[in-house]
Amino acid sequence: MSKLTQLLCLAELDQKQLSDLLELALQIKQKPEQYSSALKGKSIALLFEKPSLRTRVSFDVGINKLGGHSVYLDQQNGAMGVRESVEDFGSNLACWCDAIVARVYSQKTLVQLSQSSKKPVINALSDLYHPCQALADLLTLKEHYGDLSKVHLAFVGDGNNVCHSLMLGAAIMGMTLTVVTPQGFGPDAHVLLKAQAIAEKSGAKLTLSQHVSAAAGADAIYTDTWLSMGAKADPKLVENLFAPYQINTAVMQRLAIKHFMHCLPAHRGHEVTSEVLDSDNSLVLQQAENRMHAQNAVLVSLFS
Repeated sequence: MSKLTQLLCLAELDQKQLSDLLELALQIKQKPEQYSSALKGKSIALLFEKPSLRTRVSFDVGINKLGGHSVYLDQQNGAMGVRESVEDFGSNLACWCDAIVARVYSQKTLVQLSQSSKKPVINALSDLYHPCQALADLLTLKEHYGDLSKVHLAFVGDGNNVCHSLMLGAAIMGMTLTVVTPQGFGPDAHVLLKAQAIAEKSGAKLTLSQHVSAAAGADAIYTDTWLSMGAKADPKLVENLFAPYQINTAVMQRLAIKHFMHCLPAHRGHEVTSEVLDSDNSLVLQQAENRMHAQNAVLVSLFS
């Protein structure tokens, strides 16, 4: 595959690059010993403005499995833009580290880090995108269904960063994606236009709806927390508005959908019931495991 230089957004990839990245992730997952020295001598900064379980551990352990070394930095090391500028953070980290993995509040911060460090920057979550999560999700679907262009995925909930990256990933791979959100909580208009433009070229089908019934017949249904980390909306208002969008057993049966997906953490009894989350058809733990393999594919590609 053609070498990656960074990963701030999935829209930076074409279909071949994304397909090759997923194939590489499968190879790393199946034969990890072949990649145990891929990052030998490399040091990766893990720069986290937001708390994390899956992202931090999957990157930390993944880098170790590839023979590299990670350095974890959170807000206790001094907030970017407060103790010193984002640009100074980036230029200093570039003196010691070979790449920066950043989990931040603003996509703008990632761009500033990339420009100031001149080293590869990986988006581990921002307000606009969560490309590493979407890569893991596409990898999970590929393992179950093979040809992604034949897959119909439904996303139900808030049109957030996860939704945005799924839209871009589905558009690139020629998938069918139905996005169901309450009025006023749809995806960002600029991201939607970007995904639609990509879909026109790939043959992907993107549909937006405010009705859960639009997800009927999908291979898998995906939801996320109703209130994203750092969001300032009234929790009570959001809960009342989103209640009809809960994924439960009755919804799964009525829509004839087999698989359930969630990026986690899940709020049991809110966006999804425990019965669905813990069912045999739930893919959430496979998604979580695949975070490491998908991210390792990105890292291997950066330094191949």
